[in-house]
Amino acid sequence: MNTRFARHPRHSSRSALCAGLLALLAAAEIAAQGTELEVGRTLQGTLAAGDTARYTIEADENDFVLGEVDQISVDVTARVLDPEGTQVGRFGGLGRGVERFGGRTSGAGVHTLELFVAGDDAEAGGRYEVTLLRHEPVATDPEELADQIMSRFDGHHSPGGAVRAWRDGRTLFSKTYGMANLAYGLPFEEDTRTNIGSTSKQFTAFAVMLQAERGLLSLEDDIRKHIPELPEFDQTIQVKHLVTHTSGLREFLNLLRMTGRRLDHGDWIDRSELVDIVQRQPALQNEPGAEWNYNNTAFGLAAVIVERTSGQDFHVFMEENVFGPLGMTGTMVRPSTRHIVPNMSEGYTPGPDGYRQIGDLGGAVGAGAIYSTIGDLQTWAENYANPRVGTRESIDEMMTSFVLSDGEETGYGYGLSVDEQRGLKRVSHGGADVAHRSMFVYFPEINAGLTTQSNHAQFNSGVAYELAAAFFGDAMEEEEDAADASGDFDPEDFDPEAFDEFAGRYALDAAPNFILTFTREDDTFYTQATGQQRLEIVPTSDSTFRLLAVEASVTFLRDPEGDIEGLTLHQNGDNHATRLEDDEAEAWEPTAEDLGDFGGRFFSEELETFYTFTVEDGDLVLHQRRLDRAELEPGEEDQFSGGGMSFAFERDRNGQVIGFYLSNGRTRDVRFGRVR
Repeated sequence: MNTRFARHPRHSSRSALCAGLLALLAAAEIAAQGTELEVGRTLQGTLAAGDTARYTIEADENDFVLGEVDQISVDVTARVLDPEGTQVGRFGGLGRGVERFGGRTSGAGVHTLELFVAGDDAEAGGRYEVTLLRHEPVATDPEELADQIMSRFDGHHSPGGAVRAWRDGRTLFSKTYGMANLAYGLPFEEDTRTNIGSTSKQFTAFAVMLQAERGLLSLEDDIRKHIPELPEFDQTIQVKHLVTHTSGLREFLNLLRMTGRRLDHGDWIDRSELVDIVQRQPALQNEPGAEWNYNNTAFGLAAVIVERTSGQDFHVFMEENVFGPLGMTGTMVRPSTRHIVPNMSEGYTPGPDGYRQIGDLGGAVGAGAIYSTIGDLQTWAENYANPRVGTRESIDEMMTSFVLSDGEETGYGYGLSVDEQRGLKRVSHGGADVAHRSMFVYFPEINAGLTTQSNHAQFNSGVAYELAAAFFGDAMEEEEDAADASGDFDPEDFDPEAFDEFAGRYALDAAPNFILTFTREDDTFYTQATGQQRLEIVPTSDSTFRLLAVEASVTFLRDPEGDIEGLTLHQNGDNHATRLEDDEAEAWEPTAEDLGDFGGRFFSEELETFYTFTVEDGDLVLHQRRLDRAELEPGEEDQFSGGGMSFAFERDRNGQVIGFYLSNGRTRDVRFGRVR
């Protein structure tokens, strides 16, 4: 989504629209065989199951393109081909209604858009219209660039968003786009309150720091001093471990998904469940302070500690101690999804029959659940620069990367990510509730910041970094020229056999059961994460690759002897993964008889949940009362993945399968025992 990707191979004097342009095509499809899109011209067409319609867009390097598709009576999927005929993206989403698409080009050339009916319904089909609205050079003026980036989310038909930039107490830019409420036709405005999701975590950390300043708690306190009903684990969890994501606790949203709770369907979660979840956890996932693992449970407990030490409900404490004193009149903690938020934006996600109002996550207080305005977030940043609430020392500590017990920095302070952007210190935090998206970026060295907010589930909050470079680039180091950085790298020059050195499996250090597997088929390269679909990747240098359908890239790393020891996954920050020693071992291919060992019914005491496995048409299939049926893929021997989870089965001394350990990223090794 509006993210600039590496250039594709040149095609005569022109190359292709980058995947960044096409990532915004999500269900924005263009019709008629070989017809070139022209600004202001509406094209009409029909599709039936099995049909393919092809269209083209020709553009110069670094052009901006904006169009819209009206899916009148057909749900369309688009796949995008570069000039060489290679698929660079596949997109779907909104099944009915108008959706905009747009982005920038990384080179001159022609891409082909192939449209076909989404799904497998042989009777499906219908009409659509497509209009190209704008085709122009990418803006060099920051305000015009913001308009281009946000234009997909503008208009009366779309959930919207907002952008605000400031420096030294002066607002540089503030503008809103699209709709806050589609049902009532309410536009997104500057005083619209929007759910900022995990951007809230810095407020929770700040509340903890306030209580520490007042002598009501210490960051070194055992959390059981304030919440004594929590279990006594083998290692002590201190308050500071909660607000640095190093506690070792299970992540409650991931855990509840394992039970069949459908968070995407608005299932109720009460805050009281956090304590119950921790009470049922048999052991910590890591020693406190030894591993960084993003954790909503911990921040929920941090809010409880603020309540216990203040004698106030968290939403009351924040209003009386933070929001009120700072004059943040548009900001509030939503105590539950049943509480009214005046002047709020509803969250929307695309569905097969149009946008769906999706609601908020329950039990999110402390980890999220704050509604704010773009103006209030500027006010908040100004308190970082010149504290009126809290001390300089507390704020500086929040903005300092936490150091793990092995001496490694996490890149995360107290409720804030800490890194650099082109030589300038940057503290930031993104947020994503079910449909709302948020990003807060602050540069303390120049007292400048920017925020992007949206109530559209497909909005990419990462555009805040691109806009920050546009507004504050004068204070940053010169951007390295792409040609210099890559040696004018041409993917055509990459020897496919050179990829064999990278092929194998890599375990994410922060979540060892989350494994990235890299494979090659002739001259096409793929990666597949545990429990997820396989995705194509393309080289951007001799050791870096980007994913085509996801905003992510990887850099392979060598040890002092020159061997590949691991990689860095660049997605919402940098995450190291270590190469598994047995990565060259032959893949396990279980027979039908082997699969039969895993069939049966299993129960987790911790989750109070049953899972059933059957063998169907040569696949091991997972069944659970509320989860979708999932066909599992074998990995290492006795291990499977599917449905967004991984399963490591356990055998007794006689070789009989007696249970398994379940993981899904932030929550690991939940045991299920066989019951029959």
